[in-house]
Amino acid sequence: METSNFSENQIIKTLKENGQGRSVSEISRELGIDKSTFYYWRKKYGDMKKTSIGAFKRA
Repeated sequence: METSNFSENQIIKTLKENGQGRSVSEISRELGIDKSTFYYWRKKYGDMKKTSIGAFKRA
């Protein structure tokens, strides 16, 4: 699997933007990613808080 060109902080920021009303289509187009990538990020990081990411990486 290819590594992401986006840091975890960038991904979380993107997810927050979606939560504040920006559409998945708009965000995906701006970042040059497929919508499925966004939904994968949401599945993987959506319920995490910034403080819990470090624990996730160590696991």
